[in-house]
Amino acid sequence: MNQEEKIQVNLAPGQERMTIVNLTGRAPEQLDEKEPIKCDIKGTISAVRKYLEKRVSVGQFQQKDCHILVNREAGKIRLVFNESDYYNRGEVSGSLIINPKLKEFGINDPTNVWKPAELGIFFKMNRTYFTDRDENMKLVSDLMNFTANVNSTINRSINQNGSSADEFSQAVNSNLPEKFKVKMPILKGEKSWEFDIETFAKISGKEVSLVLISPDAAALIEDAKSQTIEKELAAIAEIAPDIAIIDE
Repeated sequence: MNQEEKIQVNLAPGQERMTIVNLTGRAPEQLDEKEPIKCDIKGTISAVRKYLEKRVSVGQFQQKDCHILVNREAGKIRLVFNESDYYNRGEVSGSLIINPKLKEFGINDPTNVWKPAELGIFFKMNRTYFTDRDENMKLVSDLMNFTANVNSTINRSINQNGSSADEFSQAVNSNLPEKFKVKMPILKGEKSWEFDIETFAKISGKEVSLVLISPDAAALIEDAKSQTIEKELAAIAEIAPDIAIIDE
């Protein structure tokens, strides 16, 4: 305001004084009103329990305005809160996730076929998952020399009688241990388990490829799924007893 400019102020009846604030410059732009951002969190199977541990008592929602859906076959637990409030409704879901390292090993996956030398290098780089360091080192050595040993046996057999099938089979069976032990989590974010892995050879002419199988791992996965879901639901019921838990 220019110092020479004058303004006239009329006070209301009974009002003795007032304050005038002189603002200069542009008024701040008003932000557009938007809907609240809806909660949609996805995590491991413990996600719902961990969310409730921190939020159930802060007034974000009432327990009776929530429900939990359980899909045991798919290994999922899903929390829906503020279920009838369009603007404040939210979801938190947790899923059982198989340890990615199991997939890297290719355990119980017939489509995951290893060349012996490649498997030897992989085992060497993943020594931390073996329960016995010496066993790992011997297995790596056996795998790196696997093709040479087998081919030598085949050639010797062919030179002798023209048939390689029996000698080939013996070479495959004797060159590698029947099984070896590893220790790793079955489910992502859960504790480690110790189990056996067996090698299964696929033979095509002089070419040999290997598949890793583990009945122990398959059984552990099923047991871990059931036990983990029950453990999570029991903990949730203790934290938030008034939330309805429904099996899908």
